[in-house]
Amino acid sequence: MNFSSDNVSPICPEILSAIVAESESAALPYGADDKSQQLDTAFSELFGTEVAVVPVATGTAANLIGLSGLVSPFGGVVCHHHAHINMTESTGVAFYGGGTKLLGLDGPSAKIEAATLDSFLTAHSPNGMHSVDPECVAITQTTEFGTVYTVDEIHAIGSVCQKHDMRLFMDGARFANAVAALECHPSDITWKAGVDVLSFGATKNGALAVDAIILFDPELRRHTEKSRKRGGHLFSKHRYLAAQLLAYVQDDLWLRNARHANTAAITLMQSLEALGAKAAFPPQGNELFIHMNDDLAKTLRDAGIIFRPWASIGPDAYRFVCAWNSPTDLIRDLGKTIAG
Repeated sequence: MNFSSDNVSPICPEILSAIVAESESAALPYGADDKSQQLDTAFSELFGTEVAVVPVATGTAANLIGLSGLVSPFGGVVCHHHAHINMTESTGVAFYGGGTKLLGLDGPSAKIEAATLDSFLTAHSPNGMHSVDPECVAITQTTEFGTVYTVDEIHAIGSVCQKHDMRLFMDGARFANAVAALECHPSDITWKAGVDVLSFGATKNGALAVDAIILFDPELRRHTEKSRKRGGHLFSKHRYLAAQLLAYVQDDLWLRNARHANTAAITLMQSLEALGAKAAFPPQGNELFIHMNDDLAKTLRDAGIIFRPWASIGPDAYRFVCAWNSPTDLIRDLGKTIAG
């Protein structure tokens, strides 16, 4: 069993079928095809408000291109210092933003807290042309430690952003897992809470290679599409991205896949705890961060189970990630699996 990442999972059948179906005929390029033209309507219905959808092939592109429309080249993006855009996307924010700087904050379990954010923004003292002034706030849902912002927490952050005239961006690479965990409507943790732009992840949850930039302010479309083109993310055969996204949201496939991954993660945590491991954070999404001794880590590896060390939270810490197709029966019987 491979728990190193949800990126190791295959394409789910429904999305693979949608890709195959698009190979039966020709279509106009660069997003002028029929499937791409359906995206705005499909996602507007999903979120219960008018949105503009700009699909790209990677989560990194969704984050960086999506952010580029919310901040100036000489502005700052406030994020948690563990945020993916800060720790794992090189200097991409500065590249796409023309110089945009990241401003890191601390917070428990990789969450920015509204009170801390408010204090930081209130204490900021602009120094004219010499300073980098915050213009945008970025949060990750689910967080980099597998925890989930509650509806109230996101609304509180949105209120702080409104108070300080900040834009709000959400990295939603695992957005489906958060919605499944909260059992809320996707609008409750996005536009109703003040989110301006969402990177809506699909690649980690059953798609081949597609994430969507969801613009809750459709006026941002022109800038975002130009940024996508300049960054080399405008596919000539864009219908293959659109087909994946339409299949992903049809009949709540995105939520069904996420619920399976979340359930598998909770089951895995229970099995690991029975073997002596301890959760570093409460398991809420499909990622687990756990502490365990070297003997247990070796036993698991010797049984062919793949996972990753996570030194940022301790020398005995590891990350396990479940996916839409994780084998819950084997996970439930993990003790027998490693013994046999």
